Amino acid sequence: MSLKLYFHPLSSYCMKVLTALYEKDLPFEAIIVNFGDATENARFIEMWPIRKFPLLRDEARNRLIPESTPIIEYLEMYYPGKAQLLPTDPEMAYEARWFDRFFDLHVHTHMQKIVGDKLRPEDKKDPFGVEEATTKLRTAYAVLENRLKDSVWAAGDQYTLADCSASPALFYANLTVPLGSEHRNVSGYLDRLMNRPSFARAVEEAQPYFHMRPE
Repeated sequence: MSLKLYFHPLSSYCMKVLTALYEKDLPFEAIIVNFGDATENARFIEMWPIRKFPLLRDEARNRLIPESTPIIEYLEMYYPGKAQLLPTDPEMAYEARWFDRFFDLHVHTHMQKIVGDKLRPEDKKDPFGVEEATTKLRTAYAVLENRLKDSVWAAGDQYTLADCSASPALFYANLTVPLGSEHRNVSGYLDRLMNRPSFARAVEEAQPYFHMRPE
């Protein structure tokens, strides 16, 4: 099998890539990485010293692709599969990429700051940083509430890269800082994402690991 994905099912950025792979219906070898295992950790660092997943290996092309968005862009170029995740129209492709960056930078990042702080030792916690991240996350919700009011998917009527990014970002963000009744457009959008078979499959596969997520 040409494509190998090094990942963990609980990781939000890994879920983003899994959603794209499932949308495209591409065959790949799923390799769950346990950083707690010294051998697996060392083997992964040898491949990618930054020590972050997802990481895609394309053995047919002898390429190693880190980071979720470049992985999906790479798949678009060389393994289009059954779904096109970047529109052919340049303006719509721009919209998809804009939303992808928005979800990563303004939803994913702040959600992970809040969750990550729960894993810190008591004497290393950062309450100011968590408060700041919570405020920024709520600001992102407000921006999305306006931007999503007339759309089925983030960039219009076509399911795209943007929605692959939005799915885990909003799923985990809503568990961390609930959307609430004032964000009906975002909540409706999240419902559509949750009912998309590709992301529903990623969530189902992550369920055995949900106990590892800090409350």
